[in-house]
Amino acid sequence: MTLDRTDPEGSIAQAAEAYSNWGRWGADDVLGTLNFLDEAKRREGAALVRRGVSFSLSQRFDMEGPQKGWRRRTNPVHTMLDTGTDAALGNQGFPHGLGGADDVIAMPLQCSTQWDGLGHIFDHGKAWNGRPAEQVVTSDGDLVTGIEHMAPYVAGRAVLLDVGRVVGEDGELPDGFPITEAHLTATAEAHRLTIGRGDIVLVRTGRLARARREGWGEYAGGPAPGLSFTSAGWLHRTEIAAIATDTWGFEVRPNEFEHAFQPLHQVAIPNMGLLIGEMWDLDALAADCADDGVYDFWLTAAPLPITGAVGSPVNPIAVK
Repeated sequence: MTLDRTDPEGSIAQAAEAYSNWGRWGADDVLGTLNFLDEAKRREGAALVRRGVSFSLSQRFDMEGPQKGWRRRTNPVHTMLDTGTDAALGNQGFPHGLGGADDVIAMPLQCSTQWDGLGHIFDHGKAWNGRPAEQVVTSDGDLVTGIEHMAPYVAGRAVLLDVGRVVGEDGELPDGFPITEAHLTATAEAHRLTIGRGDIVLVRTGRLARARREGWGEYAGGPAPGLSFTSAGWLHRTEIAAIATDTWGFEVRPNEFEHAFQPLHQVAIPNMGLLIGEMWDLDALAADCADDGVYDFWLTAAPLPITGAVGSPVNPIAVK
């Protein structure tokens, strides 16, 4: 796929038509590419558990997170409703010395490690499967493709493509580095991986490792390595179920066109129906994979079944 940096509209329209999955699973579909992740693929993934070692791929959810307020995205606010102090002072009213603690959290659903739901992005007023956006997502939420529909299904064989380690220097790619199909293919070959229908693909760029070392800086929305717009064909052709990265926005930033904002999202979510994860912490898993040479594993990463949500926090667990 060629890329004309001066013509985002034309390039997006061309890719949207070429890589559309509209109607592939029927007019009523609410799962998109998760349809590729079937029972056989889950059995295949479960058979990859050999050592029993597990990794959480989630960042922390706290006030020290990466968000800076863009489009009202803030970091989580955690508030205690009952505390040990209340219990010690006898303010809770429980009998026979019982005390307890309760808490509440307020946060945007996409402020840390998360999935983008199918109602998150539109293309010229169309949501996933060609539905009119105004009939899908309203002030009441996503009435059709709410992320709760995906909650039972995101578990199966996953693969790590540590592009930072294979292609980059010292395990990291520089900001603005576009990860092409050639980079993805070369990394898969280096890891002795076959990638295909129903797989969940995790792409490590090293951007999160750099943020940990240097501070958040522009991690949320600023320059970053990421998937090239030209990788859309690979994303479609491989028939993967989902893809997640260790970056804020999945695709390379600045974007590859002279004037555009997240053009690969515009193709992948509403047209391809692809489940996209962002801000995943892949560093500990990557270190283990480098040690034992095994880059495929069981992954469970269910979104919270928040009715009508267009995204969800997630604590993905990889088991090797």
